[in-house]
Amino acid sequence: MEKTELYRFFLKDSIRKSIDFRTTDQSRGVPAPPVEKPFDPDVARIQLPSPAQWAPHIEKTDLVHAIAGRKSRRKFTSGALSIEQTAFLLWATQGIRKVAGPNVAYRTVPSAGARHSFETYLFVMRVDDLQPGLYRYLPLENELLKMGDIDQMKERLSTACFGQNFVAESAVTFVWAALPYRMEWRYAHAAHRVILIDAGHVCQNLYLACEAIHAGTCAVGAYDQDLLDELIQVDGIDEFAVYLAPVGKIK
Repeated sequence: MEKTELYRFFLKDSIRKSIDFRTTDQSRGVPAPPVEKPFDPDVARIQLPSPAQWAPHIEKTDLVHAIAGRKSRRKFTSGALSIEQTAFLLWATQGIRKVAGPNVAYRTVPSAGARHSFETYLFVMRVDDLQPGLYRYLPLENELLKMGDIDQMKERLSTACFGQNFVAESAVTFVWAALPYRMEWRYAHAAHRVILIDAGHVCQNLYLACEAIHAGTCAVGAYDQDLLDELIQVDGIDEFAVYLAPVGKIK
């Protein structure tokens, strides 16, 4: 199969016919991977405002208006996001609506088999009440895990995105990393196509949520895989970046 045909095949669901789903880890009784990647409890964490706390700070936005106004924006002001706005964006993209059982949770975005294979990393540049640096979102706790200060963070983030400087001129930049086994556990080799479909669900919610806080975003799929994985401190094998989006205030 030549390369073009092979890559087109990846977009199809034909692979499902070649999989014996009786052999997946789920079918063999292997416990499902956790909803959230484990973390060191001694690392500093920041409690985020709950939906009840951030709701008064978010304008009521008509859905039709949000959809009609949605567009990619690459120019941001020097304004900061509030911690309430940041908590709202995290809830809109990966927030948990209900824990449905051991290692199963329903979120604010759809996911194949409710497997939700993403972890959310934030490069914080200008968010009130947060020091600049790299953070990971902990949806079960509604907290941010401080992963550390990054030397020359803006320059390195821009370099990792092939010189797309607007990625580092935002108030905060979201990076979604996939842990493929969360999806492979149920779908085997059919997992990878739906992981990328799920990424679209997540980022569209970010676009629409940005319309409610007078912010802009632009989805980015072009980046240096090794450099970005190194920046968010993942191994590039069992977890790796798949999508990112800067968010900033707009005029």
